[in-house]
Amino acid sequence: MLKLSAFASEIVSFDDGDVVFQSGGNADLASVIVEDAVDIITDAGPIDSDIPTQNQLIGELNLLNNTPRNTTLVTWSNLRVMGIAGEMLFRMPRENSGIALDVIRMPSGKLVRSDAQLKSLQRRVNREDGA
Repeated sequence: MLKLSAFASEIVSFDDGDVVFQSGGNADLASVIVEDAVDIITDAGPIDSDIPTQNQLIGELNLLNNTPRNTTLVTWSNLRVMGIAGEMLFRMPRENSGIALDVIRMPSGKLVRSDAQLKSLQRRVNREDGA
């Protein structure tokens, strides 16, 4: 995905502490992290695990679903991403089946990890309630 998306994207740089996107904002592009990582902050607070790192696609779920951002991403240090416009994110899978699989696998992997985190939290809550 990185090779093909490089032709259809632009490199965007952020400084330490910059907001990559804000919860409630318009989802107009997805990004592949080129260098460094970000913190994910939800309305309930920061997410301690599943922090996106190099070569991961970020911001695609709201773009694919045409919904406002549901998280805020803040940089740790100097972050570089390949910004991919929505139009291109939709076009690339139609033109390349390998990319289609990547676009499907990345968000589905996030859903699997989120489900595991939810189950872990539920077990913890159940233990605390039973204690």
